Amino acid sequence: LGASLHARAVRSGFAAADLFVRTALVEMYAKSGRAELARAAFDEAPRRDVFLCNVMLAAYVARGEVAEARQVFDGMRDRDLVSWNTMIHGYAVRGDVGMAREIFDATSDRDAFSWSSMISAYAKGRRSKEALELWKVMRAARIAPDCITMVSVLSACSDMGALTIGAEVHRFVESHRVEVDMKLGTALVDMYAKCGDIENSLKVFHAMPVMDVLTWSSMIIGLANHGLGHDALSLFSEMISQGLQPNEITFVGVLMACTHVGLVSDGKKYFSSMTDVHGVVPRVEHYGCMVDLLGRAGHVEEAMQLIRSMPFEPDAIIWRTLLGACRIHKNVEIAEEAMAKLRVLDPLADGHYVLLSNIYAQANSWEGVAEMRKTIKRENIQRVPGRSSIEWENTVHEFVSGDRSHPRIEEIYKMLEEMIGRLIQAGYRPMTSLVLQDIDEQSKKRALAEHSEKLAIAFGLLTTPPGSTLRITKNLRACEDCHSAIKLISLVYGRKLIVRDRNRFHHFNEGQCSFYGGSIIYYILPKVMEVI
Repeated sequence: LGASLHARAVRSGFAAADLFVRTALVEMYAKSGRAELARAAFDEAPRRDVFLCNVMLAAYVARGEVAEARQVFDGMRDRDLVSWNTMIHGYAVRGDVGMAREIFDATSDRDAFSWSSMISAYAKGRRSKEALELWKVMRAARIAPDCITMVSVLSACSDMGALTIGAEVHRFVESHRVEVDMKLGTALVDMYAKCGDIENSLKVFHAMPVMDVLTWSSMIIGLANHGLGHDALSLFSEMISQGLQPNEITFVGVLMACTHVGLVSDGKKYFSSMTDVHGVVPRVEHYGCMVDLLGRAGHVEEAMQLIRSMPFEPDAIIWRTLLGACRIHKNVEIAEEAMAKLRVLDPLADGHYVLLSNIYAQANSWEGVAEMRKTIKRENIQRVPGRSSIEWENTVHEFVSGDRSHPRIEEIYKMLEEMIGRLIQAGYRPMTSLVLQDIDEQSKKRALAEHSEKLAIAFGLLTTPPGSTLRITKNLRACEDCHSAIKLISLVYGRKLIVRDRNRFHHFNEGQCSFYGGSIIYYILPKVMEVI
């Protein structure tokens, strides 16, 4: 029908003479997914106004074809805000954050959509610190954010553990009576849980009038990740009783909950019910959870059998999980088998070699430890630097291991020295066997003392009132030395510390931790939570 109307417009002369008709033709072809015909109609136009160009821009952007859109954009003599926003959005969707920012900076009269697109680009690209910095500039410019902007900011807060900024967004929502729809509500639930405030996460969850499976799944995972496995499973039962159908993400939370409280038989039951009851086909994440559950409970051989029975090839995550279980239960034989697979699937990941070295050390196999050190040196395997952050005065302060870049670094290291001294008096002994570099004992102690989470904690002790809670976020799994040290810090300094590492939360208080060791399912949770 559209093509026949086009032909009639050409025969009557309207297509050539009437800009309105020409624009309608371009828009018709664009919305029909025929960008090539839209471009042909666009090129035939005797003259082009801003609206016609914007229609063509939107058509290209709607198809991930940003280069073609840029050609049209560069050829425009006059551009309005829609033109600039379309290009920002186009680059943001494609993941080209640098070009999106270039267009954003060149836009003279930005509106809420401009800011939202740019903040969203940073958040989706896991450039969360830049997303939060831009949010602060947006608020200073007194631009009222929309729901999409706030969801993006909350996502960045979740990633960085920026509770103060996330709570500020929540206050804005409440003070401006913004409707909390399912997307915004779920983002708030997720933000509070990931920032270590599970109480407020539950408050938001229970206040939501309508929730979908993603909301329930986010809350279940949040509870499980804080070691509240029984609460997570109770919530899952409530979800089922309300007639909601669980999905793949829900079952990751359920199986994590079983792992964290050691419910092996329940975990097996839930895993079987995925296909038998709910029609959800287990994916690699679910097998990873089961391997973790079995391995952590000491059933390393059974975990190995499960891996062999998988309907697809196990990936590096599965073998890394099994290797972690072998470390806990000192199973050298299976550890070496897992490592052989990892050397093929993920040969440059430093963590595998550290784990196997620790297993050898536990078994007093010092030749094995020496071989791991030689391998790391020979194959030039680079350690992923630990990064830890702490929020203070509405700013996220980030540290890397051995960091010297912070403006207050001299004060921080003075506090670090005092902290380590007090810990040693309380019985702390640095676990130098964890350091695989071929350096002397004193250098190993210094390397452990300068781990990123210890630097972040030293900064927190320096800047926050006595007795206040410290919240730390780390990109990697907390090592055993840091775990042991932080338990003593909570006792010696009378502080509660909530530490989120790559896998879950550790709540330290009065020399105890809510959970020892952390989950060994590397990379699974971050990938799953990107969906949320």
